[in-house]
Amino acid sequence: MELKWLEDFLSLSHFMNFTLAANDRNITQSALSRRIRQLEEWAGLPLIDRSTYPVRLTEAGQSFLPRARRAVDSIVALREETRQRHEASDEILSFATMSTLVLTFFPVWMERIEANGAPFRTRFAEAYSSFSGNVSKLFRNECDFLLTYAHDCVPAIRDLADYPCLTLGSERVIAISAPDNNGEPLHRLTLDGEPVNYLSYRDSSFFAQALPKAIFEKAPFRLNTVYENAMSAALKAMAMAGHGLAWIPESLAVNEIRSGQLVRAAEPEHDITVEIRLYRSYRLRCKSAGHFWKRAEEVGILTDRVSLP
Repeated sequence: MELKWLEDFLSLSHFMNFTLAANDRNITQSALSRRIRQLEEWAGLPLIDRSTYPVRLTEAGQSFLPRARRAVDSIVALREETRQRHEASDEILSFATMSTLVLTFFPVWMERIEANGAPFRTRFAEAYSSFSGNVSKLFRNECDFLLTYAHDCVPAIRDLADYPCLTLGSERVIAISAPDNNGEPLHRLTLDGEPVNYLSYRDSSFFAQALPKAIFEKAPFRLNTVYENAMSAALKAMAMAGHGLAWIPESLAVNEIRSGQLVRAAEPEHDITVEIRLYRSYRLRCKSAGHFWKRAEEVGILTDRVSLP
């Protein structure tokens, strides 16, 4: 029996959907299905009832679930306690986060964090292609902190409701496009006319989950998806090259808008506002994590970040 089989089972028991659980585990759906069957063969009983939609746990699966969770927690705790004992003098804080926040928020925020005290050693945990995968790192205690955008319409954010959290700021997510020769958007968002070329987030990313309820369900725009990527920076690059419009965090586009390389592609009423939050595990993995959390509380909300009028 392998630890990853138990982790797969925990993920599937959370999502009750093989596709979502596979995204969470950063593997293919066929690989997840194969590993779940291997776990069932090891257990000697079916744990998942595949005859229903969504899938559900069998009676054996229900009794197996809490024991599987304790087993995974125990093994993860063993690893972390061993690391703490032998790497205490070389503590490195691990962050699960988003690529945009790495570029636009983290450097300025860390400057404030370290302004009145000793510096911290930090690193970013290996990123998953799915937002739920990054959230799961916190659930599994594989990182010290989760630094993330937050919007109530994203299911994984609701799953974090019981975790310690600090609100660090907020920003708008705006529709942008390359300009035409007259400085107007090459791809303008409208409710009528021909469909506009749309640069879309991949289904498993944070903004792919936030935009439908925050924007598209309120205004039935006609969009022609021509490109998909989970990274805002990649969508910005395609927008600058004239391929379509995209919604991206304003901090990522502010310089290009000021220089005229990008323009707004929709009215401000079609912006969405997201919070920037820091979550931490219930069980601090090292002493410096507690010190860092206190510093973050002292810094509070960053209210003077660069933004557009």
